[in-house]
Amino acid sequence: MSEKTVRTGAKIDDFVLPDQHGNDFDSGKREGKKLLLSFHPLAWTSVCREQMKRLEAKHGEFEALNTVPLGISVDAQPSKKAWADSMELKKLKILADFWPHGKLAEDLGIFMDDKGFSKRVNIIVDENNEVLWSRIYPIKEVPDFDEVLEILKG
Repeated sequence: MSEKTVRTGAKIDDFVLPDQHGNDFDSGKREGKKLLLSFHPLAWTSVCREQMKRLEAKHGEFEALNTVPLGISVDAQPSKKAWADSMELKKLKILADFWPHGKLAEDLGIFMDDKGFSKRVNIIVDENNEVLWSRIYPIKEVPDFDEVLEILKG
């Protein structure tokens, strides 16, 4: 397991990952918006499904707070596409941190080497790539997005 951790005040590097449609999402081209990086361990699992469906339902609330919500896991883009279609996601981008396998999660210190996927984590990153807040959740717990919205409202 990685010894690095995501800490408030840390700067993260820009990253480019494909979304479920095969389009590259470039964090460096977000035009002054915050990011919510909502990591889920694996697609096609019930808790991860609920996490992404709740994030989709809150998408407009995040947009109103100048924040781009993103679902991220180590699954490959074609799997993310089929999964997003099965959930009927219309707004939410779900990104594939597939290759190099889990690199973004590893860079953030949340990749579990012994499992081959990330922890369940929400990370708020400001317009300058500084971590404003993060929380690691138990693997079987759906994150509370109302809590995240309250943090963003400050």
